[in-house]
Amino acid sequence: MPPTAPSADSAAPVAPIYDHSRSAATRFPVAVDAALQDAGWRPGRWDMQQAEHWADALRTHTSPAGHRHTVFPAAVEAWAEFGGLDINPTGPGRHIAPTPFTLDPLHGLHLARTLGDLGRALETDVAPLGQEAGGQAVLAIDAEGRVYSLDHTGDWYLGPDIDQALNTLVLGVRPVRLSAAGADSGSGTGEEEH
Repeated sequence: MPPTAPSADSAAPVAPIYDHSRSAATRFPVAVDAALQDAGWRPGRWDMQQAEHWADALRTHTSPAGHRHTVFPAAVEAWAEFGGLDINPTGPGRHIAPTPFTLDPLHGLHLARTLGDLGRALETDVAPLGQEAGGQAVLAIDAEGRVYSLDHTGDWYLGPDIDQALNTLVLGVRPVRLSAAGADSGSGTGEEEH
């Protein structure tokens, strides 16, 4: 709820019931903005030192089979702005029930091969972004900034950029399943929905 305006009879403003400042120019829908702010995000948040720490950890990690992560600007920028947040959506979800998620790329540290395979299928580099619901799915971002969720049922397209992916996750919007045909054509998405 936006802050209330003072009444004509009052000299002091009435305290807002929900203490999250909003403006007409907000970057996210109100529910997404509230979930992000509850997790500690604020406009202008930018922790490049932490993002570079994660980038170094991923660059230096090699799996026992020799697989390595790729690191690129879209991933580092997403980590700098949103990394370290534990986001707990509170609404019922538009299409599906939203689940809590954490934006920490080290949750995907040991998934270099899996993310490399997805990247080859999509013809782009893919890096870890975080995880959903305590490890039920891994979140990943590609070199163009598109975001994906990988779970035991398949690979899902969450949006063309981090903002849209956050909207999808927090609002419970049904993601699009990646299909073999979509991956082969380089489009990255198929028709089947989750």
